[in-house]
Amino acid sequence: MTYADVLAFWQHNKISSVSDMDMKLDSFRILFAYNSNRIENDKITYHDTREIFENGKVINYTGDTRTLFEIENQKKCYDFLAEKIVKKEPISIGLIKQIHYTLTYGTFDERRFGVNHERPGEFKKHDYVTGINEVGSPPEYVEEDLEALIEEVNGVAGEANFNALTVSAYLHAGFEYIHPFADGNGRVGRTLMNYYLMINDHPPLIIYDEDKKDYYNALEIYDTEENLRPLISFIEKETIKTWEKSAGRFNSPSLNKPPSRGR
Repeated sequence: MTYADVLAFWQHNKISSVSDMDMKLDSFRILFAYNSNRIENDKITYHDTREIFENGKVINYTGDTRTLFEIENQKKCYDFLAEKIVKKEPISIGLIKQIHYTLTYGTFDERRFGVNHERPGEFKKHDYVTGINEVGSPPEYVEEDLEALIEEVNGVAGEANFNALTVSAYLHAGFEYIHPFADGNGRVGRTLMNYYLMINDHPPLIIYDEDKKDYYNALEIYDTEENLRPLISFIEKETIKTWEKSAGRFNSPSLNKPPSRGR
C-alpha cells in the first residue's frame, strides 16, 4: 500500500459535518490521543484513554491527576477543533494558543514552571532550549517567528505545486524548532500537523509510541541540516501504518464486486 492509496481512501468520502468527522475518526482519535500523550508520558494507558473518550470517566483510577488531565484534555481538544476542521479555518496565533491551553490545562509542573509564571495558552517567558542541538527561539522572538511560519504555510495552499504532506512536515519541524511554549510543544505540534493536513483534505496520522526514536531522529536531522526529507518519509510511513487496515478494507476486491444475484 502507498501513501497515494491512503489519500484516495481518505478523499473518497468528504467530511461535511462534525458527525461525518466523528464517524471517520471514531477509533483514530483514541489511538492518536493515546500515542501522542504516551510519547512523553509512559503512565498513559490505552484503557484509560478509551474510557475517557467513550464514557467521560475512568473507574477506580489510582494514577496521578496530571496523567488524567492529559487524557481528558486530548478529548476536549478534539471537540474544540472538530468544527474548525470542517470549516477549514486557517491556522493562526490565536488558534495555536487555544490548542496549547486546551491540551496543557492542569498539567504544568508548578515546581518547574510556576516560579517563572508560565501558564497554559501563553508563550514561554524564559529560555527552554531542547534537544542536543539546543533549539528554540528566544522568548522575545517567539511570536514573530511563529507568525512567519504560519504566513508561509497558509500562503502556499492552492499553488500549482502545493503538497500538503510536505508542507505539514515543514510546519511540524518549524514549530518544534521554535518551541514556543514552556511545555507541551510536542502534543501541540502533532495536533497542529494533523489539523493542517485535514483542512487540506489529507488524512491525519498517528505517530506511534514505538516509533518515537525514528521520529526524534527525523526532527534532529532537520534541526542540524535543515533536511526535511527524513521527516516527510517518516510521516508517509506513519500515515500508511495508521490507515492501512481501513484503506485495505476500502480497497478490498470483494467490496468492488457487484452483488451476487440469486438463482
